[in-house]
Amino acid sequence: MTSSRATVGDRELELLRWIEARREASVGEAAEGFGAANGLARSTVLTMFDRLLRKGLLRRRTVDGVYRYRLARSAGKLAREAVAGFVEATLGGSLTPFVAYLAERESIDASEMAELEALIERLRERHGGEES
Repeated sequence: MTSSRATVGDRELELLRWIEARREASVGEAAEGFGAANGLARSTVLTMFDRLLRKGLLRRRTVDGVYRYRLARSAGKLAREAVAGFVEATLGGSLTPFVAYLAERESIDASEMAELEALIERLRERHGGEES
């Protein structure tokens, strides 16, 4: 069963990012690289792959008799979808509590701040600089 709104757990998102950094991976490679580093058994990694495949978040192909997995869409897009789901479901669609969290956050490094400022500028341009 695939869903465009499939939920992704934190550990699953970590695995997706790990796969994305390598472009593709086999279960064996992930068990050795991702699983071992996170204290996960090969069977756990295999279960995660199966779930992500059923959710439509991974694609696979056979190379020399071994399944090679890649992301169906970027981990960044999945993270944005997770944030959108959180904003809609938890914050009732309001961005204000989320922005308030950012404003009160203990530390934001210079690169994150620059990225946030660029996003705000893009938001202003998209909405024509309208003030409400």
